Amino acid sequence: MAELRFPAGFTWGVATSAYQIEGAVAEHGRGPSIWDTFSHTPGRTANGDHGDVACDHYHRYAEDVALMADLGVSGYRFSVAWPRIQPTGRGAPDQRGLDFYARLVDALLRRGIEPCLTLYHWDLPQPLEDAGGWLSRDTAERFAEYAGIVAGALGDRVRLWVTQNEPVVTAFYGYGLGIHAPGRTLLLDVFPVVHHLLTSHGLAVQAMRPRLRPDAVTGIAHSLGLGRPAGRSAADAAAARALTAMQVHLYTDPAFGGGYPREVLEVLPAAGQQVIRDGDAALAALGHDFLGINYYAPQYARAPSPGNPLPFDLAEPPPELPRSGMGLAVDPSGLTELLLHLADRYGPALPPAYITENGTPGHDLRGPDGGVRDPDRITYLEGHLAALRAAMDRGVDVRGYYCWSLLDNFEWTFGYDMRFGLVYVDFGSQRRIRKTSYRWYSDLIARQPVR
Repeated sequence: MAELRFPAGFTWGVATSAYQIEGAVAEHGRGPSIWDTFSHTPGRTANGDHGDVACDHYHRYAEDVALMADLGVSGYRFSVAWPRIQPTGRGAPDQRGLDFYARLVDALLRRGIEPCLTLYHWDLPQPLEDAGGWLSRDTAERFAEYAGIVAGALGDRVRLWVTQNEPVVTAFYGYGLGIHAPGRTLLLDVFPVVHHLLTSHGLAVQAMRPRLRPDAVTGIAHSLGLGRPAGRSAADAAAARALTAMQVHLYTDPAFGGGYPREVLEVLPAAGQQVIRDGDAALAALGHDFLGINYYAPQYARAPSPGNPLPFDLAEPPPELPRSGMGLAVDPSGLTELLLHLADRYGPALPPAYITENGTPGHDLRGPDGGVRDPDRITYLEGHLAALRAAMDRGVDVRGYYCWSLLDNFEWTFGYDMRFGLVYVDFGSQRRIRKTSYRWYSDLIARQPVR
């Protein structure tokens, strides 16, 4: 593969999230989140794993910032734990939580690493879930209050702000299928969750703006992957378009295309759509200065089976495609296709993009020499960066790339069985070991034009 070259000033980063790495779940006033509850419920996660300690980043953040500096990244995307700021999801903040993130941000800035702060990466305070969770508009309003608090504490130092991480996963995995916290199984009755997540972004931006530095930008990090037909029939092609509409356009059209896609609203129960209020369309479209894209794999669809209320069935990828440790298809061309599709659909309305997550899991093990070799991850990253470069060469404005993840971590329902990190974590001793992918990424960054 030809040497990968990106423009000067392109952000090279890594990403993590609070519940997956911080640990210290009961320290300094932090309250319980829905993931604390969910992961401690028998049968919900692999091996009964949870994030009580995880990577102990709360105590070891300085060591992890040093790893980033050694890696050579110019950006770090992390999330703030809402229960660490407002243990019940409302009211006065706990200063100890704000102080932790202030120390982290200051440590990054001293190393020349720009913070990219995510306000919500799935750890809703449990008392808010008990009061209705994202089914309730009150949660969106509480989120805006929380966003204003964090912006007031860190808005002078942080330029890049992500409000929501992967609303599609929160809605359909958390509330529709029950695979993720809070474990509800509403199926198609999840539209109120979708709507409150998207309007919460606008409410948060309104609360944050007076507290942010003048050059600050805001956006959402969406999990996006186009649907592909499993076969050659017209019915399979229609199913793939429907999958794209439900997993991509339902979330991006309100920001860039003007409202929810009609074909999705026709599938979802009308009763749930009564949550829409006058002015909500403007809220959902507010403050999208950039588009965050979390990309892992394309998805495949075929015509729906009898009795399926959805206009598609999910299908297995073609057998000739390699699979990740989680069984996802590995096809970098899907990233190029996605970026070109978005540019074509939204035209000048599409803002600059960041790849806010991209990576692959593995069952990484230490070798006899103590090192960790992960050539499949290097192949994956190299292929996807080449696919990103191809889209940029065709005019798509992408400003940065955040590799998922810096560290092996608590991988939600997969527990600690799946390792995404450039850095191997021995969870017993908390020792960090640089993998070969860490060395590869560091070398790649070092060969880029000077910032």
